[in-house]
Amino acid sequence: MATLKVRRDDTVQVLAGKDKGKRGKVREVRPDERRVVVADVNVVKKHMKPGRSQARQAGIIDLEAPLATSNVALVCTKCDRPTRVGVRFLNDGSKARVCKKCGEII
Repeated sequence: MATLKVRRDDTVQVLAGKDKGKRGKVREVRPDERRVVVADVNVVKKHMKPGRSQARQAGIIDLEAPLATSNVALVCTKCDRPTRVGVRFLNDGSKARVCKKCGEII
């Protein structure tokens, strides 16, 4: 399984596609597919049939489709800019994600 530098509840900015420039929180990370689902971004319409026990509503629903991780950039909490993510080893031996622009720990 691949490790991604984007995690759930991170704020990301879309770099490519129909929603380029939009920001949102990551709702779901799919590392095997190298994709992320971002809140209120890449919304598509899906035609759904009713479920067996009528638990699922039939009709046309709005669904957040996953985006490729290469099309999103993590937004730094300090400098508020989309950035690449680096890794720094701390004194206690643990790893921390680091903003490549300002050098702060994310």
